[in-house]
This record gives sequence, structure tokens and C-alpha cells, in this order.
Amino acid sequence: MLLCMFAASRIALQTSLNDESQSVQRQLTLHAQAMLQRVDRYRTLPEVLALDNQLKDALTHPLSSVEVDQLNRKLEQANGASRASTLTLLDKSGKALAASNWRDSHTNVGEDYSFRPYVTQALSHGSGRFYGIGMTTGLPGYFLSQAIRADDGSVLGLIAIKILLQELEGEWLQSPDIVLASDEHGVVFLSNRDEWRYRLLQPLSAKDEQEVQDTHQYANQTLQPLSYRLNQTSEGSGVLASFSQPHLADPVLWLRMDLPESRWQLHLLHDISHNQSTSHWAAIAAGGLWLAASLLVLYIRQRQRLAALRQRSRKELETVLHQHAQELRTAQDGIVQAAKQAETGLSRSLQHLPQGVVVVDPQLRLVAWNSRYIELFRYPPELMRVGQPIETLIRHNAKRGLLGKGDVDQAIQRRLEHLRSGSPHLHESAKGDGTVLEIRGNPLPDGGFVTSYADITSYKNTARELRNLADTLEQRIAERTHDLAQAKQDAERANRYKTRFVASAVHDLLQPLNAARIFTSLLPAYLQDDAGRLLAQRVDKSLASQDAILTSLLDISRMESGQLEVHVRDFTINSLLEVVHNNFALQAEHEGLSLRCIPSQLVVHSDEALLRRILQNFVSNAIRYSHKGRIVVGCRRHGDHVHIEVHDQGPGIPPALQKEIFEEFRRLDEGHADDRGTGLGLAIVERLGKLLGHEIGLRSTLGKGSIFWVSVPLGNAAAVAPTLQEPSPSTRSDSPLQGAAIWYVEDDPPTRDATCALLERWGCKVQLAANAPEALAYAKPGNAPQLVLLDVHLGQLYGPDVYAQLCERWGQQPPVILLTAEGDSTLRRQAAERGWGFLAKPVRPPALRALMSQTFLRGQEGGGA
Repeated sequence: MLLCMFAASRIALQTSLNDESQSVQRQLTLHAQAMLQRVDRYRTLPEVLALDNQLKDALTHPLSSVEVDQLNRKLEQANGASRASTLTLLDKSGKALAASNWRDSHTNVGEDYSFRPYVTQALSHGSGRFYGIGMTTGLPGYFLSQAIRADDGSVLGLIAIKILLQELEGEWLQSPDIVLASDEHGVVFLSNRDEWRYRLLQPLSAKDEQEVQDTHQYANQTLQPLSYRLNQTSEGSGVLASFSQPHLADPVLWLRMDLPESRWQLHLLHDISHNQSTSHWAAIAAGGLWLAASLLVLYIRQRQRLAALRQRSRKELETVLHQHAQELRTAQDGIVQAAKQAETGLSRSLQHLPQGVVVVDPQLRLVAWNSRYIELFRYPPELMRVGQPIETLIRHNAKRGLLGKGDVDQAIQRRLEHLRSGSPHLHESAKGDGTVLEIRGNPLPDGGFVTSYADITSYKNTARELRNLADTLEQRIAERTHDLAQAKQDAERANRYKTRFVASAVHDLLQPLNAARIFTSLLPAYLQDDAGRLLAQRVDKSLASQDAILTSLLDISRMESGQLEVHVRDFTINSLLEVVHNNFALQAEHEGLSLRCIPSQLVVHSDEALLRRILQNFVSNAIRYSHKGRIVVGCRRHGDHVHIEVHDQGPGIPPALQKEIFEEFRRLDEGHADDRGTGLGLAIVERLGKLLGHEIGLRSTLGKGSIFWVSVPLGNAAAVAPTLQEPSPSTRSDSPLQGAAIWYVEDDPPTRDATCALLERWGCKVQLAANAPEALAYAKPGNAPQLVLLDVHLGQLYGPDVYAQLCERWGQQPPVILLTAEGDSTLRRQAAERGWGFLAKPVRPPALRALMSQTFLRGQEGGGA
């Protein structure tokens, strides 16, 4: 009874496990498909990026910091679009040149990954794959790599993508089973249970252990063995196993699936407690049946003792019947064999082929065929006989419409002639039910012809789906490209509108500001008490601050719109340092500071005006944020460049703010109470540095001071022409302004009134101060002034055009100075070419006076000559 119960239990358990194994196998297949789909989603990205010309070019020469920044941003954008973990560009030595995680503290940039298998595989075989824990980020992932080749086929470097697979573990958590993924070494690297991760399915060989250590595949993780015992193998694909470490209370059904391309294995441990319960009930039922069967056997034996003769007679009768049945079976076998021999055309040697095959002799009569041929064309049995002309089968197909449209007889004769000629052929044919056949024919050595028919319907459907998928992908790419182009156009249009708006707004704001500054310059002459003069100075400082803000905004607008022209030439640094010292020495002394510019005879190659703006911003900030000590401006040579440095003894800048201060409207709070700055100076410095290609830098120590520097390339000393020393302003006489006849053409009345008051204070005779129409109406031969001050924008009129009309009416061309609120470099260049003066608003009275005096002196020298 116990043996029966055991057998029933085993049979019930095995049957239940077989059914359960099929269900679990389907779950395992779904998990494997999900893993492969996640990898396939990013598989083509390295292949596409390997064709990128910018990445190819980056691997052919040393990279500047600007190029590295561009590559980092390109990979960051590509990584964001694909939602992968990390994209990294590596050279042939395995060093990371750029990476999408360049903003992170643990960036890949600059790291050496030559020991990683995906690097060596890509460099030697063109592509690579590897799963491991990142040495820089500490995050595990699957690495796919693709070699980047030059036009001649040589390897320049590689592009690698790291795919995070931890999201799969989150999806596996929804399953009640234990899901594991192991690599080719038998190391479990993915699991929906933490205690199963980084376990060994079997001990590592010495070679595998050395490989894992050399490649740092699992970093510092300790690989612990799995302790288990295999109980039995089911008839399906799974085995029963008991696990002690990690501990599982009951045996589980263990199924595995190979992932050949990655050489991984996917495992699923399924709970079988309910299957064991079923087997126990089967054992109890078997025990009950055994008892019933035993009682029945005893009863039968008792009956057999009482009827021995009857039993013997029955056995004799059974023997006779058995012999008779055997004779009948023998006769039946002979009939079947004869029937088989009658079907001589159905060749057994062709039965194993998946294609339908038919063989004809030189007279085009059937010789042999297989059952697949009959299934494909559904021939009636009476047609299939040896010696049947093949023309009869072709006509049968023609009646069923399998030869297509057109003349049926011509189609039949064409096929027969093809068979008679014995020419090999290969073509495809579509049946009415959608089946697609590949028809291949070949002549036989002794005459005759053999034709095979292969069903390629599934292959054709797959190819059609792939084409549809490719067309859909191309359409999506085209739509995305169009959207990106439209977004770029909108952004450029908005930027142009913003630039024009800023330029126009600044121009309109500078007009009244110009008049206000001229009026405030006149106030001290009319104020007798110190308090009034101090108030006037404060008003002038406030207007100067607003002037600086508007001028800075205008400069940024011009740089963004590309209107700021760059004139690069060779010049000596010393002249630049003298100008900086002269401009800021008195201001530094007023703040209780010492400003020193160390002379230098070095020649640099740059735009002198823009480089002066950079240094002026550095020195201005040093004065603003230093409360004591000295400020030193000097040069330090670095190879073929020179660093122009500004040292101060201010409070210093915290490291966290050293990048932010170069942004617009970012400033520190340690400046002088009456001069906190606009927050635009260093932003302009950074933009000017990029425009000139000069590197801008900063070193600072809290409590000791800061050093701002700009790196400028050295120039050719032989190209610098000697300059004549101009007389200093103190030696120039102001006498040319006394009694000078001036016309001032300006359409803004406040600015006109303020400028006229200033000119009269200098002793000038303002014969006319009016707008353009009034000036044109008043002009006539003989009343031309000695100097014309002319605004450029006069309502709807243009200043240079108005000047040409005035000269035509005067019959002569007096000197002219253009005054404008727009720093247009083109207009400035045209004025210089024509010998006109040029001043940008808001006009500073000292600058205007100096330019007027210089213009009169130049005119006197020209007249004397």
C-alpha cells in the first residue's frame, strides 16, 4: 500500500509540475523578451553616433576646453533624448574625452577605461558588450560600445553607452516568483530579491576569477556562493531544488533560459507548495483505492478456487481466440504492406524534406513526389500516379486559377518549354489564399527535372512588417527634425526681437539721461554752499550708475546680435596699461587704495579697445570691492600667451560663487555702500573673452584677495609701428573754443538746452540750436558755422544726410561731430574715414570739450599748411 501511495504521489506531482512548468516557462519567456527589448532600444544609438563627423573629428587632434564643452553638451543631449544612463566618447588608449555626465561630481571625463572588455572588444572587433559596476559612478549597467573609424577604415576611438537595467528589477517585484539573471561566469547580477544579488551559481575557476578582478566587473562587491541541492528533474525544462543559502522553506521549481547573444542566463524560482499538496491528496486517494482493490482480489481468488474447471476452460478458449486474432492481424499487415507498395510514386527519401518536391522524367511525366507537394496544391489522389504527364497537373492548377490572368494555354506551354529546356530557375509565386511560394527548379544529370516549392509566407510577412517599421521610423525622424528646426527658428526670432527691443529701449533711455548729465555738470558752477555741491555730486554719481547699466545692456545686445565688430592687430601692452592707470588712479586714491600698473614691453595680438574694456572692468571691480591695500596690474608670460592679471587685497570670493559672478546681475554684497555695481561687468567680460577667443580666469582666497586674469596671444613686435607722442591735454590750449561759432542740430529739447548752456559756459557762440527742418530752413550761403554738432537720429531724418544738405546750401563743408546713443561700429568707421568726429551718448562734458578742441586745432593746422 505504501508503495502504491508513493507511486501515485510521484505521478501526481510530476504531472502537476509538467503543467506548471509550461506556464512558468511562458512567464520566463516574457521576462527574457522584456530584457532583450530594453537592450535593443539603445543598441543602435552607439552605431549612429559612431558615424557622427563631429565625434570623428574630435578623435583626430588634441581638444581645447571649448571643444570638450561642446562634445559634453552634444552627448548630454543625445543621452537625454534616449533616456540612457551615460554616453562616453573614448580615444584609442581608452581615455574618456567627453561624457554626458560631465556636470556630475563623479564624471567619466578624463578617466581611463582601457581595462574594460567593452573597450578592448570595440577596438579589436568593432563592437563590444559588457555588464559591470561603473568604476566612476558606482552604478551597475550594461555597456554597449561601437568603434569610430576614419575614412580609411582605421579605428580612431569608440563611443560607449551604459544602460541601466535596475528598472527590470522593479518590474520583477510584481512577480511572486524569484527572478534572477546571471552572467557567463555564473554570477547573479540582477534579482528582485536583494539577498540573491551577487551570488555564485557555481565556484569560479581560476581563470574566471582573475578575469573578474582584472576588469573590476563587480568592483568591491563580495561574491557569495548559492547553497542548494537538486532534488529531481521534471519532464519539462525545470528542476526541483532546495536552497539553504539564501534559505527557502520549501523546494522550488527552477527554470533557466539562455540568452545567447549576451551569454547570460535568466532564472525563475517558482513556489510548488500547492503542487506538493496535490501529490499528498493523490497518495491518500491511491491508498484508499489500494484497500478496495485488495478486498476485491481476495474475493476473486475465493471465487477462483470454487470454479477451477471453469477457469481452465476459459483459458483454453482465450488461447484459441488469441491465435485466431494473431492470424487476422498478420493478414491485415499483409494488406497494408501491399497498399504501401502500390504507392510507388510517394518517395520515402523525400518525406523528411519541409519543401514540396516533384520529379519528372525527360518526357515530362511524374516520377516521384512527397506528401508536402500534395498538401501545398491539394491535388486529388487520382491525379497522383507514376507516369502522369505533368501537363495534366498544370492544367488542373489552371482551372483553379493558380496560373494567374491571361491566356491559359500560353501559360501552360511556357511552363512546359521551360521544363524541356532544362534551365535552372528561381522565382516566387503568390497564391490566392495569401501563401507565398519560393519555386526552385534544377535539371537532373540523366534527364528530367526536379522542382521544389518552399512556403516563405512568414518570411515575407516579417519583411513587410520591417519595411513598415522602417517607414514609420523615418517619418517620425522627419517630423522630429522639422519640429526641432521650427523650434530653433522661433528661438532665433525671439532672440532677434529681444535684441532689437533692448537696443531701441536703451537708445530712448539714453536721450533724457544725456541731458540730465549735462545739466548736473553745470550745477556746481551755480551752487555756492558745500551741501549743494555734495548733493549735485551724488546726483551725478547716480546718473553715472544708470549710464553704466544702460551702456552695458547695449553692449550685451550688440554682442548677441553680432553687430560688435572685432579689429584684431598687434600692439604693445604698455600703452594699454597707461590708459588704465590714467583712468582709475584718481578713483583708487579717492577710495584710499593704491593702484600700480607694472610696465611691460610685450606685444600682443588682440582688439585693443575690447581688451581695454576687459581690464577696465577688472580694475573697476577691484576698486569697488577693496577697502584697503593696493591694486596691482601686471603681466605674466605663459608660453606663446601672456596673462594680464589684476591683483587686489579685497575680501575674496567663496569657491561656490566664483562661477556665478560671471552671470548677468550677479554681484557680491561686500562693495562700497555708495557703489555696489550693476552686476553686468563680469558678464560682459566673459562674452568679450569668448568673442576674442581669450580665456578668462579667477583665483581667489577668502580674507586675502582675488586675481582676475585674461590670456592674450603674443603678437609680432616687428608689425608694431612707432607712435608719436601726442601733447597731453594739459598742454593744449582751450582758446579755440573762445568765440567759436557753433550750430547744434538736435531734436530733443532738454538735451538741446543743456548742451547750449554748457557750450556758452565754455565761451562758444551758439548761432543755432534747432531741429533738422529748422536748421535746413535757416541755412544759406555765408552763414556756415565753424563747427556743427549733429545728432544722428533726427526723427524721420538721418543726421549724415542732413549734413550733406546743409553743406550744399552753405556752399562749404565745416567740421562736424556726430552725437548718437547707438554705438554702431559701421557708423563710427564711416565717420573716421570722412574725418568727422564721433561721440556716443550720454556725452561726458570733458570728452566733448576735448574733441571740439582737437577738431579746431586740426583745422588750424590744416589751414596753416
